[in-house]
Amino acid sequence: MYEIRLHGRGGQGAVMAANLLARALVEEGQHVVAIPSFGFERRGAPVAAFLRFDAQPIRRMTNIYEPDCVVCIDPTVGRAVNIFDGLREHGTLVQASRRTLGELQIPDRVATVGLCDAVGIALQIFRRPITNTIMLGAFARTTGLVPLEALRSALGEEGGLRDAALDQNLEALRRGYEETAVHRLERRAAA
Repeated sequence: MYEIRLHGRGGQGAVMAANLLARALVEEGQHVVAIPSFGFERRGAPVAAFLRFDAQPIRRMTNIYEPDCVVCIDPTVGRAVNIFDGLREHGTLVQASRRTLGELQIPDRVATVGLCDAVGIALQIFRRPITNTIMLGAFARTTGLVPLEALRSALGEEGGLRDAALDQNLEALRRGYEETAVHRLERRAAA
């Protein structure tokens, strides 16, 4: 079973991103459970969403406390919450950031980092810092766990997106995938 925790702020679409990723993984034949956690339920407050998937049916319906991967769709949420809490050894971080790897403080248990200037891309495409679909592309690029085509299909199935909005989100997904820098870190796991 592979477990993912998504961090963001209210209004950025972390929960929607988890649901879109779940749809894409189901399309790929996986069993998936996506669990939202809204916290204070106000715009700008830290939020988290949880997703687990496996080739076998999943019975566990709890929040995820020891994720294999953390996807942080907001570059500032790490100041409000410990996004690395419980991350497994050799874990993966997919981070919205315009900073370089050397400018970030990454714990030793992180083995793979995907960095994407999602806010910059979002401002170009949406004129607002809505980064969720961009970071799904970054997740696909960093982990290789879901093909970009499955994410495109899931996005196309999302109700309520008009043609222009769908086109923007497909562009955001593509750019997130193409503009993510993936770093494999040579680190010793904590003893």
